[in-house]
Amino acid sequence: MKATFFKHTLQFKQASGTSRGVLTLKDTWFIKLENNTLKGIGECGMFKGLSIDHRDDFELKLKWTCQNIDLGLEVLLGQLVSFPSIQFGLEMAFASLNNKSPFELFPSEFTKGKDSIPINGLIWMGESSFMKQQIKDKLEGGFSCIKLKIGALNFERELALLKSIRNEYDMQTIEIRIDANGAFKPNEALEKLKQLSEYNLHSIEQPIKQGQIDDMAQLCLDTPIPIALDEELIGIFSVTNKQFLLQTIKPQYIILKPTLVGGFKGSQQWIDVAESNKIGWWVTSALESNIGLNAIAQWTYTLNNTLPQGLGTGGLFTNNVQAPLVVRSGRLFYDLKTKWNLKF
Repeated sequence: MKATFFKHTLQFKQASGTSRGVLTLKDTWFIKLENNTLKGIGECGMFKGLSIDHRDDFELKLKWTCQNIDLGLEVLLGQLVSFPSIQFGLEMAFASLNNKSPFELFPSEFTKGKDSIPINGLIWMGESSFMKQQIKDKLEGGFSCIKLKIGALNFERELALLKSIRNEYDMQTIEIRIDANGAFKPNEALEKLKQLSEYNLHSIEQPIKQGQIDDMAQLCLDTPIPIALDEELIGIFSVTNKQFLLQTIKPQYIILKPTLVGGFKGSQQWIDVAESNKIGWWVTSALESNIGLNAIAQWTYTLNNTLPQGLGTGGLFTNNVQAPLVVRSGRLFYDLKTKWNLKF
């Protein structure tokens, strides 16, 4: 078997605002496997400032992985615990290599084009008028669940935006998730959650920064809005530590980004721990190209989770891989009429 890797820089169609700044470019890496006539491809996504493996030796570890590909998937996964995005890229590439089609990793009714996955519509941060236009577009596009990123604007303006949405659309028409990306200070978070709860929100992701376990546990106990842990899961590798975290904080939900938490295997561990503690969950992409999004979507479909998933980010880039992933009426479809094209 031969393994190689290459880097690709994804370009956003428009600058996308987050609480970590404005995104215009995003680097990603691809692993290619060749074994006689068989070929496989996987994506090692990288989210600067968020990924635990955003390190100076990342490409060195990728090179080592390719040089030692004959160790096999399970041994390599054990050697790459602190590089979750490489773990995920390898899982993807081996599944790609071992299936009839390099892009059909988990054959199902979804990959046959017979079923679809409900997804939330992502609303990027920006001026109120920009965010309102995005919301209008999502509703016209058939979405019944939207996710707003908050924490970058003035809090009063964010409340006013939510109020304007609810004045126009009730909770039966549109479900609203919000993502604070750790923007609130622990001593102000509960009061802000109380103000936000007036607008019938489904949940809030990561209201305070990760690592403040006692504060987060108290917040999850007292909160008027269900809390979903996101960044909190990054860098927690062993099942024992995953159990400790969830049993200590007791969140209402967790959110799984396979690129950030160790791929399918790492995500499944979190799901098992969450379900054993009666904690809800859903899956979200982390701004991967369509290679990564395809793998996440196919795997997610097999989990039979009925909540809207965070899988609608494939249309953000000007230079993405052409893929049969299509969003219609607030759902992600695998459109068999569209062919894959790896000419970046």
